[in-house]
Amino acid sequence: MFESFTLFGADTISFEQVIHLEKNTPNLIIYAIPVMLILTLAEIIYSWRKEINNYPFKETVGSTLVGFGNVGISFIIKLGLMYGAIWLYNLVPWRMELNWWMLIPCYILFDLCSYWSHRISHENRFFWATHIVHHSAENYNLSVSFRLSWVQNVKIFFFLPVFLMGFHPVVIFAVSQASVLFQFWVHTEYIKKMHPIIEYLLATPSNHRVHHGTQEKYLDKNYAATFIFWDRMFGTFQQEEERPEYGLTTKIGNRLNPLFLNFHEYKSMIEDVKKADSLKNKWFYIFASPTAIHHRKLKEQTNS
Repeated sequence: MFESFTLFGADTISFEQVIHLEKNTPNLIIYAIPVMLILTLAEIIYSWRKEINNYPFKETVGSTLVGFGNVGISFIIKLGLMYGAIWLYNLVPWRMELNWWMLIPCYILFDLCSYWSHRISHENRFFWATHIVHHSAENYNLSVSFRLSWVQNVKIFFFLPVFLMGFHPVVIFAVSQASVLFQFWVHTEYIKKMHPIIEYLLATPSNHRVHHGTQEKYLDKNYAATFIFWDRMFGTFQQEEERPEYGLTTKIGNRLNPLFLNFHEYKSMIEDVKKADSLKNKWFYIFASPTAIHHRKLKEQTNS
């Protein structure tokens, strides 16, 4: 009368199917680009009409060039990532079938991994260099969401728990893109605080503005990509109070060159390591917290 239901034990995926899966995995970001550009253009027009000047030309073009570069790189390496995902999927015996409802638990687990990947990217300079481009804009607007590092995929190992849980690769890739798209709308100053329940659960524009603030109390706060309750659980939540001051603690100005925006921190890191007078200090300038490095440099400038 009732058909048996088995959650685990799906068949393995042959590598001959990779091309088929890659082509049939929805390119949500590609499809969303026109909508994102239209909404960004609408915000640009609105800011101009209100004479807010929230979209400096060089910074905006720089964000756009970084964004298109990231999309191109992601498109190129997608096939390789699919091979890796299938290899891990075949490796575990608790493989799950391709079911739409698996998007929900996968998204929650993916978001938890995103929290820790993001947090470590702020607490370790080596990984900060893969993320700094996103924080280098000194104005907060929708185009900031385009600033995704060209080398951010080196942090994919932070998401190994998702792959090893046995979720189907198509589910993981769909969730990954949905997570990126969710983070688009939070990069605006025109959406103020929302209903308290929404503010308590989600990384709203108000919550994420804090994350981009350079005031001392805003530094290293609100890492969540979608669910802000991770920050509440792990002690990194900060409510938005006064308006954040955006950009890096050491400003770089309205830069246009996407190569500089992506890689200037590596140059600074190399220079700091060369100047360091001991192996311990060299290690510090590579792997210490960017905040700790900033404070040390300020102290050195004061004493010199």
